[in-house]
Amino acid sequence: MKKYFFPLLFVLISIALIPDMLHAQDRITGMNHATRSEVIAVNGMAATSQPLATQVALDILKAGGSAVDAAIAANATLGLMEPTGCGIGGDLFALIWDAQTNKLYGLNASGRSPKGLTLDYFKEQGISSIPAFGPLPVSVPGCVDGWFEMHKKFGNLPMEEVLSPAINYAQSGFPLSELIAFYMELTSRRFKDYPNFAATYMPSGESTPAKGEIFKNPDLARTYEIIAKGGRDAFYKGRVAKTMVDFLNEQGGFFSLEDFASHQSEWVDPISSNYRGYDVWELPPNGQGTAVLQILNIMEDYDVAKMGYGSTDYMHTFIEAKKLAYEDRAKYYSDPAFNDLPVDALISKEYAEERRKLINPNRAARRYDAGELETGNTIYLTVADKDGNMVSLIQSNYRGMGSGMVPPGLGFMLQDRGELFSLDEGHLNVYEPGKRPFHTIIPGFVTKDGKPFMSFGVMGGAMQPQGHAQVLINMIDFGMNLQEAGDAPRMQHLGSSQPTGENMTDGGKVVLETGFDYEVIRSLMMRGHDIGYDVGSYGGYQAIMRDSETGVYYGASESRKDGQAAGY
Repeated sequence: MKKYFFPLLFVLISIALIPDMLHAQDRITGMNHATRSEVIAVNGMAATSQPLATQVALDILKAGGSAVDAAIAANATLGLMEPTGCGIGGDLFALIWDAQTNKLYGLNASGRSPKGLTLDYFKEQGISSIPAFGPLPVSVPGCVDGWFEMHKKFGNLPMEEVLSPAINYAQSGFPLSELIAFYMELTSRRFKDYPNFAATYMPSGESTPAKGEIFKNPDLARTYEIIAKGGRDAFYKGRVAKTMVDFLNEQGGFFSLEDFASHQSEWVDPISSNYRGYDVWELPPNGQGTAVLQILNIMEDYDVAKMGYGSTDYMHTFIEAKKLAYEDRAKYYSDPAFNDLPVDALISKEYAEERRKLINPNRAARRYDAGELETGNTIYLTVADKDGNMVSLIQSNYRGMGSGMVPPGLGFMLQDRGELFSLDEGHLNVYEPGKRPFHTIIPGFVTKDGKPFMSFGVMGGAMQPQGHAQVLINMIDFGMNLQEAGDAPRMQHLGSSQPTGENMTDGGKVVLETGFDYEVIRSLMMRGHDIGYDVGSYGGYQAIMRDSETGVYYGASESRKDGQAAGY
């Protein structure tokens, strides 16, 4: 027994000391867990997960571009520099504050399933769930159409000028950043033998670029040039579309040129709920933004500030609120064009009160049922301009780089969002031709007294609603500033309630970033929570806040990514 004692003692002491070790050295101001101060500027602000993309956004703003112009330019740059999370093979969602009309606009630029593929095919092949990779999970990429919809409504500069920085970087190259180099190498282990992957992402022929190595993507540069000159139709109706369709069908897909030609984005009314005087805005399904509002509605009746950040009571209550919201997510969130969804009921205060009664303050629930009502990496960026316009934009391929399907000569990979369809005929999110799948990516926005307050997002699959809610609670209840709210250690509840229809039956698991007190962890375990740790699953945060009195912008970009917030 003696030989086990000292190693066990060392582990316990290490866990107990973690909170004291986890801070950004000895800061003179602010909270020790913050990695830096907020960035403050008045003329414009950009926050992205790649510093070069942030600088591109600022250059566009300085050239007279609008916040939307700068957001598109940054997104195109990230499609080149961060292909592990985004690209024109994926989908896009945005919330846009327009200062001229004093209104928030919502854009759903997600693509649909091929009309030539039916549920019967999966049954005939004995497929019980849509695979993650290959042609079957691919849906029409909506990003490019989303760019042109935003640009038509809110753009100032011509699209050729907006896409020029990304084209130049793709032609001349750029040094790969640390985190993206890591993810590209990891991804290459799976996709290196897929058609056209190595030719696009492994220029040496043997490996993906290392940190600091110059990476070029001339194929993507040519595709961007085609789009810049020919508009969205050059992507959805021209040679680019034919290349995508022919390649996918050669690999076993079911697409037609009509699937691409008929694609269109949708302007939608954002949905909101008030949390302690702040109006929190999300997009309605097929995304999961509704879950943010459900979690906050449940939490609002508790004295969260008195509980304290990182306390057992707060963490337990938040986890249970998340479980309740995600059961509804698994049952109801789907394409509203195919279903009559009870969104208004889901985000009502009355429904939150009803659901709140199910929470036991002293015990973790093993299972919750969804309410009875009538019927994987991403990039997030935000930009604000001198006129008070703000853009909250999120864009993704899903599962990092996507499906593995790289059409020849185009320089990008296609998304695998279709994996998130259910194959259960009775489910609202069941696969159907021409349907949009359940989506995880969600942009966030907050207004106060009818004025823009904050544009923000937290990337990372099922972590996103949990991250949105934690960041807002950190600011509103715990008094953290914009940077501190994102840098604070996060928790994530992992359950089996998926948009494909399965329910949580075992209580799920709570994974924690280092920084939470061991006594709190022990107390959570005593209440029945299964506690663990995970690497890299806590999301990535960017945010811009506006002082409505002075017009000053505050920017934040956290340390979990390679990103940067900058202004001028």
